[in-house]
Amino acid sequence: MLPIREKLINGELDDALKHLYGDDFESQKVKYGALADAFEGAFGYNGEAMLFSAPGRSEIGGNHTDHQLGRVLAAAVTVDTRAVVAPRNDNVVRIHSRGYTPLCVSLDKLAPDENEHNASEALVRGIAERLTQDGRAVGGFDAVTSSEVPKGSGLSSSAAFSILVCTIFSELYNEGKIPPVEQALASKYAENKHFGKPSGLMDQLACAVGGFIEIDFEKPEEPKIEKIDCDLSALGYAICIVNCGGNHADLTPEYAAVTKEMGDVAKHFGKAVLREVDEGAFYASIGQLRKSVSDRAILRAMHFFGDNARVPEQAGALKRKDIESFRLLMNESGRSSFMQLQNVCPKDETERGLALALALSERVLGKHGAWRVHGGGFAGTIQALVPLGMVEAYQMEMERAFGPGCCYRFAVRPVGGVKLG
Repeated sequence: MLPIREKLINGELDDALKHLYGDDFESQKVKYGALADAFEGAFGYNGEAMLFSAPGRSEIGGNHTDHQLGRVLAAAVTVDTRAVVAPRNDNVVRIHSRGYTPLCVSLDKLAPDENEHNASEALVRGIAERLTQDGRAVGGFDAVTSSEVPKGSGLSSSAAFSILVCTIFSELYNEGKIPPVEQALASKYAENKHFGKPSGLMDQLACAVGGFIEIDFEKPEEPKIEKIDCDLSALGYAICIVNCGGNHADLTPEYAAVTKEMGDVAKHFGKAVLREVDEGAFYASIGQLRKSVSDRAILRAMHFFGDNARVPEQAGALKRKDIESFRLLMNESGRSSFMQLQNVCPKDETERGLALALALSERVLGKHGAWRVHGGGFAGTIQALVPLGMVEAYQMEMERAFGPGCCYRFAVRPVGGVKLG
């Protein structure tokens, strides 16, 4: 039996597990124990094996604002990607992930490999390249991982995996001293340069930092981060995520189009991103803009200006414990995403899962809750602010439409990527 397995059994890790999972820590012990057994089955006995975890994230406010150097309100959540890991004495990374083909990456070559586009190998190699550029050490390891962050759910399974890899490199080879922002930047670099996805920094930063955070990306290499202490349940509300059955995996072109079209508007004013554009000048120039960019690009720019301004208002409402103002602002953001950003309906004219879930949410919650597209959009999930007394009825309505287990509450996790023991 692995020593880490013995620690789970005798309760040495109970406090660490409670910190991450609250009252659910006993069931998590069972899951980590099964993962330790899987590690031993895959790689054999290793007395140096240890446990790691990195959370998924939920975007609370600011939809597609981060890649324009805007503001975002986000939270790390208790669904996570976890691993049993042991160091190797070479530069080979071997990862067995439940439900996926095992991967093997040699860190002797860190340049992007076109054959690894859209593959986990690209994330490992890209993170290692960026960390070495930052003067950090990298090295090989064996890992068995499993994830409760559903792929395509909008909770960012890819960012959770990336921050997990960063945390492993940090703990095994850098004395745990790689800070969250540096981990997030390495993860973003890997997604952009190796994986082939033009993501912003919000997903990775939320997973790396933990808790409720307000982020201002005006200086992307030095984002302003403020943690917010707010217990939604104490205010009488829960956040629910509804999985509408779509999948983000084949939607990279749609996400890229949002970034490009917002960028096209910024270029009209000689700027790189919309954060640098004067909002008044934008509205005064719409007639001229229509000659050079699409109407959809203009609408998406309108969404950016509105949602970017809403984030500090939402954060302020949480700080004041003003849940009614927060609810109204969340619905404003939802309407803007649907009408202006237009990331609710995919190209497939027959698929309208997100729109249906939003319409049903409005019917059930009315003036008592809020609802909006969650994450990148186009497919996947919506997010709802639900009074505690209505959670059961809301879940029942969503599951009637989208199937058992599609709707669940999440809790905010206080920390990002961690080594448990």
